[in-house]
Amino acid sequence: MAPRCFVIGDPIAHSRSPMIHRSWLRQYGLAGSYDAVHVLPADLPTFMAQLREGAFAGGNVTLPHKEAVIPFVDDISEAGRAIGAVNTLWREGGRLHADNTDIAGFLGHLDASAPGWQERTGTALVLGAGGAAKGICYGLLGRCVERIILVNRSLGRAEELAASLGKAIEVREWSRASETVAEAELIVNSTALGMSGQPPLEIDLSRLRPGTVVDDIVYVPLKTALLAEAERRGGIAVDGLGMLLHQAVPGFARWFGIVPQVTAQLRATIEADILRS
Repeated sequence: MAPRCFVIGDPIAHSRSPMIHRSWLRQYGLAGSYDAVHVLPADLPTFMAQLREGAFAGGNVTLPHKEAVIPFVDDISEAGRAIGAVNTLWREGGRLHADNTDIAGFLGHLDASAPGWQERTGTALVLGAGGAAKGICYGLLGRCVERIILVNRSLGRAEELAASLGKAIEVREWSRASETVAEAELIVNSTALGMSGQPPLEIDLSRLRPGTVVDDIVYVPLKTALLAEAERRGGIAVDGLGMLLHQAVPGFARWFGIVPQVTAQLRATIEADILRS
C-alpha cells in the first residue's frame, strides 16, 4: 500500500508542507500521499490512535501539537527529548517514533546559505526564548559554538531555557540586544517579530560587523526588515524559507525511502505561493 502521510495542526490551512512533499512525490515518481489534516486539541488522542493502528505511515506536527503528541509515542529522539517538542512522526516495528527535524532544517539551510559559518562563529546572538530558540540553541551547541548570548523580553524565561539545556548560555535583557550585535558573528531571530501581521523587530544593527551572518526564521515576508538592513550593512542574510524546506527532508526520507533534494525550483515554487498569498 502506498504510504499515506499528513501534517496536523490547528489551524492548518496555511501550511505549505503539502506543497513541498507533493512536489517531491511528483519529482521522484513515487506513489503516496501527503495531506493537511485539521486536528483540534480535543481530537488529538483519536488521531494518534488512528496513526498507531496504521491509518498513516507518519507525518508532521505543527502548532499547537508539537508538545502534546509526545505522551502518545513510544520512542523519541535525543533532540526531541532535549527540546521537549517534536514535528515528525513515523511508524516502525509496531512502535510510534518522534523526532524534531527543525534543528536539522535550521542547520542545513545555514550550511547551504553561509558555507563556513561554523568556523567563523565564536559568539552567536539568539533573539527570543520560545520553542524555536531552544531548538536553535541546542543545534548551535551541537556544532560546538563556544558562546551563545540569549536575549529575551522575559529574562526569567530565557534563564529557564538556558538551564534546561545544561550548558553555559549567557542571558541578557532585551534592552541590551543592540549593543550585543557587535559581539556576534551569527545573529538569529527566533521570534515572530517582523512577520507579516506582527509587530516589527526593533533592533539597531549599526554595530553589525561586515560578514556577520544574520538568520531570520520568519519567511513571510521572504525578506524581512532585519535581513534587508543586515544586507545593507554588509551582513550575510539567511532567510526562514530554507529552514522550512530543509526540515522536511528527514521525514520524507523515512516515509517514502528517498532522501529528497532542496532545489532552486522547489524554492521558487514555494516563494511564488507566498507572494500570491
